[in-house]
Amino acid sequence: MTETAIELVGVNKWYGTFHVLKDINLTVETGQKVVICGPSGSGKSTVVRCINRLEEHQKGQILVDGVELTNDAASVNRIRSEVGMVFQQFNLFPHLTVLDNLTLGPVKARGLTKKEAEERARHYLERVHIPDQAEKRPGQLSGGQQQRVAIARSLCMEPKVLLFDEPTSALDPEMISEVLDVMVDLANEGMTMVVVTHEMGFARKVADNMIFMDAGEIVEHGPPEEFFGAPRSERCQKFLSQILQH
Repeated sequence: MTETAIELVGVNKWYGTFHVLKDINLTVETGQKVVICGPSGSGKSTVVRCINRLEEHQKGQILVDGVELTNDAASVNRIRSEVGMVFQQFNLFPHLTVLDNLTLGPVKARGLTKKEAEERARHYLERVHIPDQAEKRPGQLSGGQQQRVAIARSLCMEPKVLLFDEPTSALDPEMISEVLDVMVDLANEGMTMVVVTHEMGFARKVADNMIFMDAGEIVEHGPPEEFFGAPRSERCQKFLSQILQH
C-alpha cells in the first residue's frame, strides 16, 4: 500500500437539498488510526460510508491507495476489495454457521478453496478470541461475540484498511470492552483504521489523529493529547464535556 492509504479532497454530499458533508479534507496514512467523533447527525458515518461507496459523494475526490473512487464499477470493486467495513449491526447471515459466514467472501470474491478459506477463518476466529464458536449460528451468540465474528469476517478478506461505523453502539455495556479489546489488538498490530465511535477511552488509547465533526464539517483535528487536553473550538469543548461526564 502507498504511504497515503485514504485521501478525501473537498468532498461534498447532499441528500436532496440537505448538505450533509461540506468540503471534507482528510488524509489517512498507512498504519494510522483515525477516530471520528461528533454529535448525532454530524456526518461522521456518512464519511466512512463514502470511502467504500455505500454512499455516493457528489463533489470532490476520494482516493484509496492512490485509486480514485468514481462511478466506474471496476474502481468501486477494487476499492471494496481493499477496504473492510464493520457496522453497528452485525449483518451476519442468520441461517449460516459462523464458519460459513466467514468463508463465503474469500471463496466467492478471492477465489480461495473451501479448505483454504476455512483455515483462514479459524485463524481469524482465534485472533478475535472465539475459536470455539465456529459451528454455531449467529443467533446462538451474544452481541459482543457476533460483532467479533463481523470483525473476523472483514479480516478474512485481508483488507488493507478497516472502517468501523460505531461498532459498539448496539451492544450492552458489558459486551463493549470485549469488542474494543479486539480493536485495540488490531491497532497495535498496525492495521490502518478509521473508527467512528463515542468510546473516548478507546480513542485516547489508540488514535493517532482525532477528528471532530459537527453539522457536516470537520471542526477540529489533531493528536489525542491536544484534542482532549486543549480543544480549540467551543463546539468541541462542549461535546467533550458532555461525553466525558457519562
